[in-house]
Amino acid sequence: MPAQRHILIAGASGVIGAGAVEHFAALGWRVTALSRRRPVVADGLIFEHAAVDLNDGASCAAAVAALPPVTHLVYAAVAEAPGLVSGWYDPALIAQNGRMFANLLDQMAAAGALRHVSLLQGAKAYGGHHHDVSLPCRESQPRDAHPNFYWLHEDHLRLRGAERGFDYTIFRPQVLLGAAAGVAMNPVAALGAYAALTRELGMPFAYPGKNAGMREMVDTGLLAEALAWAAESKSAANQIFNITNGDVLVLAHDWPHLAASLGLQANGEPPASLAGFFGEARTRQAWTALAERHGLRVHDLPALLGESHHYIDLLLGAPLVERPLPMLLSTIKLRQAGFAACRDSLDSLHHWMQRMAALKLLPPFDATATS
Repeated sequence: MPAQRHILIAGASGVIGAGAVEHFAALGWRVTALSRRRPVVADGLIFEHAAVDLNDGASCAAAVAALPPVTHLVYAAVAEAPGLVSGWYDPALIAQNGRMFANLLDQMAAAGALRHVSLLQGAKAYGGHHHDVSLPCRESQPRDAHPNFYWLHEDHLRLRGAERGFDYTIFRPQVLLGAAAGVAMNPVAALGAYAALTRELGMPFAYPGKNAGMREMVDTGLLAEALAWAAESKSAANQIFNITNGDVLVLAHDWPHLAASLGLQANGEPPASLAGFFGEARTRQAWTALAERHGLRVHDLPALLGESHHYIDLLLGAPLVERPLPMLLSTIKLRQAGFAACRDSLDSLHHWMQRMAALKLLPPFDATATS
């Protein structure tokens, strides 16, 4: 890998960013991870970390000025509201996310070395949190007219790209599976903590959903592969792509298999909500005991979960908008452009739970582990 390829990954401690740091570092790229917290990734990877508040334009300018020329950017940073949903409709938070992106991109574009930007949106681009949608959602559909920081990001990216001559790719993933703590939307952290705590408390690992949990998932390893492909593929230049694992996970149907793989009993009565369960004093005390016994990185349960427990309750509860079918994204455009990799979503969920355990973010899950 030529030394002049230097990628900056913004939001590097998040579920997307950590996966991207690992993948690009393993490929031999020069990697700068930009985040308030250093990302938790595999040992032995070579990368630099810069702690920057993207809300502060002066801090962004100083950080970019201190770096060697950056040729590629992955922007996966986001500010979310407590409980998540209110922030999706909040004009102030939408504007804040727009400023965060502009603060960083403007400095990088002005520096003159930027060749390509990968920007993350999501399925909310199609407006499914406001109204029912036509399925499957395709990238060729007209922009849905609802307030969203995606549009602020996209318009600013197009403007700066045209001015400075760099390319971009926009990805719209569905529900992400990866290894990260303290983030807004990581189902693995919430489900892994639920599994560990039910074992610790002598409770059944009962399915905590009010619906079947039929979802398209995205393994963050797969997404990282797509980011690396897009960084240098002409067919990805200035395009928008949906991305999923390529299958559908019905979590209620696969729950017995997941429980068995973790050595847990699935039959029984679940808590009314995971947010409520994680908020109980006995649950937090049990987590602290687990963390101390297993030498985990995070001893505070809220610090592990971020807002991910609210996210799981949203995914497995009543939908925000009543619709006859679950949200489904077409990934034909991405395949036709040349990226056709895929993952089995149940395998992916199990993999990332075990990976979080290996990273000391969750306790071990094998049936013989000390409880």
